[in-house]
Amino acid sequence: MAKRERVMRMSVEQPLWRALTAYRVLTMLYAVGLFATAYDEFVRPWVAVAYFAVLCGWTLATLPRVANAARCTKPFLAADLTIAVTGILLTTVADAHERVQAGGPTLPSIWTAGSVLAFALKGGWRWAALASSLVAVANLAERGSPARDTVHNVILVCIASVAIGYVVEVARASERTLARALEIEAATRERERLARDIHDSVLQVLAMVQRRGAVIGGEAAELGRMAGEQEVALRTLVSGGLVPVSRVSEDAAEGALVRAVEEEPEPGGPVDLRALLAPYAGALVSLAEPGAPVPLAPAAAREVAAAVGAALDNVRRHAGEDARAWILVEDEPDEVIVTVRDDGPGIPEGRLVQAEGEGRLGVAQSIRGRLRDLGGSAELISVPGQGTEVELKVPKDATDTRGKAEQR
Repeated sequence: MAKRERVMRMSVEQPLWRALTAYRVLTMLYAVGLFATAYDEFVRPWVAVAYFAVLCGWTLATLPRVANAARCTKPFLAADLTIAVTGILLTTVADAHERVQAGGPTLPSIWTAGSVLAFALKGGWRWAALASSLVAVANLAERGSPARDTVHNVILVCIASVAIGYVVEVARASERTLARALEIEAATRERERLARDIHDSVLQVLAMVQRRGAVIGGEAAELGRMAGEQEVALRTLVSGGLVPVSRVSEDAAEGALVRAVEEEPEPGGPVDLRALLAPYAGALVSLAEPGAPVPLAPAAAREVAAAVGAALDNVRRHAGEDARAWILVEDEPDEVIVTVRDDGPGIPEGRLVQAEGEGRLGVAQSIRGRLRDLGGSAELISVPGQGTEVELKVPKDATDTRGKAEQR
């Protein structure tokens, strides 16, 4: 069985969440130990005891909440920051005024930084700036004045959290880019594998049916012709007819998980003329095109494709159902040239002028008129008994030329 590739879920920020989980537990123990060593200096120790009971219970109960971004919800972040800010403000109630003014630690101590870091990991540097600002206001209110050590601690927490938030945003963007590249590579390899399998089975069978039907004749010849048309259509689909897709990352909590999304063409953006001409190819119509895209403005590309379709309609109408035709696409620096040639009997001299006088404007309007509106040209060369050749020329800036014509 052939192996199929898939993009594994990956996350460069997941280690940061694990580190935050450990940080919250360790800083909780540190804050409790700090309080225990200075218990006798507190004027209302029971307030601190009640607060630490809440802090320890909250920290241990919410460890799963800081496992990844999906579980770390906005209500949890708000409640977590509220507990940190409340602990800072309760310090003036539980501790002695002299210790507070001397720069003593707040009740949650450095546990508060874990709450701010959760904001940074969840929402990036903007969320981190908001949370650190609220903590800064609480610290200044607790001290009553902007003391040097308080300002120093506040600035340190703010800079660290904003920096980490920015790093997380960059990591997520890089993660999405890598996931998209890996998914496109996997899809390309799978497409190449399918193309090989189809070539070794279906296309070869269709080609054999076409050859055998032509040899046997009768109804088998018609089946062979249909098989030939399906072979060309399938070959075009396999080689380049698949709709390009983009991959976007979702579920940033657990890393880059990509999904395919069909891209809508940008309004006014160039389109590949080859894609519009590919449906015309068949058992009786051969298409020769450059290996690289042939970009044209959407309106110009559609008009050129319609002119080619009109030329092929004339081939079927006047040269017969069995007439062969060839389409040649040339991408020049300043213009695109599309040539349609057939092996029919050709057009008698004067027939086009006569048809235009009779009101039949297929060549005059459907072909020449379209190219004239685009600022291009359509030349028709026909030799009786040697077929007909229609050469369509359209400038690369056909949209601008057409727009000026419409303004006039």
